[in-house]
Parts: sequence; C-alpha cells; structure tokens
Amino acid sequence: MKQLHRRQFLRDLGISAGALPFLAGLPSITGAPVPQRKQRLIIMFSPNGTLPNEFWPDQEGADFSFKSILKPLEPFKQQMLVLHGIANKVQGDGDSHMRGMSCLLTCDELLKGNIMGGGGNPAGWASNISIDQELKNFLQSRAETKTRFGSLEFGVAVPERADPWTRMSYAGGNQPVAPIDDPHQILKKVYGRMKDKDSLVSILDDVREDLKRVSSKLSARDKALLDQHMTLVRSMEQDLADADKQGKLAHAVPQVDPSIELVNDNTPQISRIQIDLLVNSLANDMARIGTLQYMRSVGMAQMRWLGIQEGHHSLSHDPDDKKESYDKLIKINTWFAGEFAYLAKRLSETPEATGGGSMLDNTLLVWTNELGKGNSHTLDNIPYIMIGGGSGFKMGRSLKFTKAAHNRLWMSVAQSMGHDLQTFGKKELCEGGALNLA
Repeated sequence: MKQLHRRQFLRDLGISAGALPFLAGLPSITGAPVPQRKQRLIIMFSPNGTLPNEFWPDQEGADFSFKSILKPLEPFKQQMLVLHGIANKVQGDGDSHMRGMSCLLTCDELLKGNIMGGGGNPAGWASNISIDQELKNFLQSRAETKTRFGSLEFGVAVPERADPWTRMSYAGGNQPVAPIDDPHQILKKVYGRMKDKDSLVSILDDVREDLKRVSSKLSARDKALLDQHMTLVRSMEQDLADADKQGKLAHAVPQVDPSIELVNDNTPQISRIQIDLLVNSLANDMARIGTLQYMRSVGMAQMRWLGIQEGHHSLSHDPDDKKESYDKLIKINTWFAGEFAYLAKRLSETPEATGGGSMLDNTLLVWTNELGKGNSHTLDNIPYIMIGGGSGFKMGRSLKFTKAAHNRLWMSVAQSMGHDLQTFGKKELCEGGALNLA
C-alpha cells in the first residue's frame, strides 16, 4: 500500500499545528515501516550519596537479593543491572559535590572559575558536552532517529539558582542545560498551546475536532494510543490544577538563607506528574533522550511528606552511628527508589506504538548520584542502577567492578545505541575501553 506523506495527509484533512504533538509519533501518520524500534535513554539523578550497607547487594551475578533502599525495584529484578565499583575519577578544580554533579555526565574536568566550593576550591562550569546531549546530537543527525526535541530535561524541586551543583546536562563546554521543574512549562513546551496557569484551560479544547477528524484515518493501535495520550493530558491538567490549589510550584531559595531550600509538600505529586509527562512525551516520539533531576547536589530539601524536618544534605553528613539520621536517610533514598520504580512501571505498562512489547523493552533507565556516600564525599562506588531493554546488555545481574572510570560506562551506553564512541570526556580515563555489560 502506498504510504501517505505526513504533511500532505494532514493538509488534506485540515489539521492545525496544535494537533501535531499528539500525532507526530504515530506510524499511521509518519508512514514509518512497522515495527520500527525506538531505542531510548532516560537518566535519573538524586543527590547527596547513598548508604552503602542499605543499597548494594552482597551477592554478585543473577542470584542477588535486595537491601532496604532498593526494595521498591524488586519487581524489575530480571530487567535490572546493579553496578558496584564505578568511580568518578575526574580531578581538578572544585569540591567533590561540584565535580560529582557537573562531571557526572560530562566525564571531564571543570573549567577555571570563581564559584567557590567547599574547602576553598573554586571552579566554573563543565568543560565538555554531557553524554545525554552527545547522544541527542547523534540521534538528531540521522533522519530515522530524528525527533521534535531530541532530548527533554525534566526537574523536580530544582532550586532557582544556576551553578555547578545544580546542572548535570551540558550542550558543550561552559553551556549548562537547565532542567524544567514546573510541569506547566513542560506541558506548554511539548504541546505548544498552554494558557496561563492561573487560568488553566485545556489544551485539548483547541484541538479536539482536529483529533476527532484524524482518528478515523488511524489504525486500531494508533487510535488506542491517541486516546491514551489525550486521557493522560486531561488527567495531568486536572492534577496541575489540584496542585496549584495546594501550593506554589516554584522552588525558590529563600532570600534569608540560601543554604536552605523549603521543598513544597506537594513535591511527591509533582514528581509523578513530571514522570507521566516524560513517558507521554517519549511515547509520542517527541524525544529519545530524557533526564529527570531531583533537587541538586548539596541540596537541603526538607522532605516533610516523609516526616523529616532536617535538610537532606545535613543528614547526609551525620555519622553512620547516629541512628535517627541514618533511618531518615534510608527513608529518603527509598523514596527516590520508589520514584525510579514508578518510572519503570509507567514505561512497562505503555505499549510501543509500533508493536513489539512495552516502552520499557526499548528504553534504558539509569539512576545515579553525584557521590558514593554523603558523609565521606567519596567519588568511588557511585550508585548506578539500570533497568530496561533495548541496550543489548545482559540484565538481571549485580556486577562488581574495581574503581572503573565512569567514562567507560557511558561509552558502553553510547555504543549500545549505535554511537561508537572510543573515548568520552577525559581521554586518559577511557583506558580499557567501554565496559562489557553484554
């Protein structure tokens, strides 16, 4: 059967530009051959290190058990890689938190600068492109993998400040990419027609008739996916309206003390809205790369919804034998694991538009941190948890390395997506080549 050219098809139907974000990723519109594999990468960040004794499995290989922090991820054991022994070996200017955050995805030294870190170690922004943006550029350079945005950068409770502690994505040296932590802004960016949030009007009101008209031309699978996207957008609009009633969405640093960040009590709700938006955007093939950043390095978020009044960073500095702080850190890190599990669950229950399983089957999720442990500020044993498919990695295992440079890990991820990087970041840290995860 002759394939329709998308623009001609839409023009013939009189479809407005506002309807395009709902239709762009559907095979019936694109004329793409079915099935078409859509390999994706999502990197999730949470700050201030972890508790090694509550995080890392004791066992290696497939027969591993879950410690307390990772318990929410048990349903995904067979699709999971736990990577112990990955180290950020980047040296140079800045403190451990600065290098931990801004070198996390760039794998290269920070530029000289006057941003004063802990211990009197100043630095500037990262000197290299981050792996998410490197892969975005690679995918955008090919017609078969080019999407509307290439990548989307989501945030949750990221404070209104810009420094090496708040940025992990870089378009290039000295070019930080800010995550968007206001769902209203994300919704406006991806769907284009967003009313002012103080007088929220449904995006769907503008395009309902267009989508109804085109629906009759879609395959049964694409009809179901379009209905799913529309239902989710309507649901998110209602969730945002409810969240607005509970409190302001901005996460500003108080003027009185910039070391304190009062995270709103509706942060858990905002987190789920952001995850739903991220999944929906990728399901619509608006991007193949996504990042999800929670708070920031050295973040003093007060997670009152967990019954915790102290700032996260202060708690992470307490000694391990201070049981009250230790137990609160378990709660905090387990909450992050639960959000990662929710992201995996949402992908697992969303079918691929082109057939062949769920989105999780073709999406690699990576959860990481800027430190291995908060009270030691170590850049050894940085937490790396992978979930998903499509990478060619052998999942369902706990692996232990000996201070393997994280440059090598990101090279493995890039190569799994068809980008044959032989080095990434600081060249001398790439010795040994990409880690063998297959």
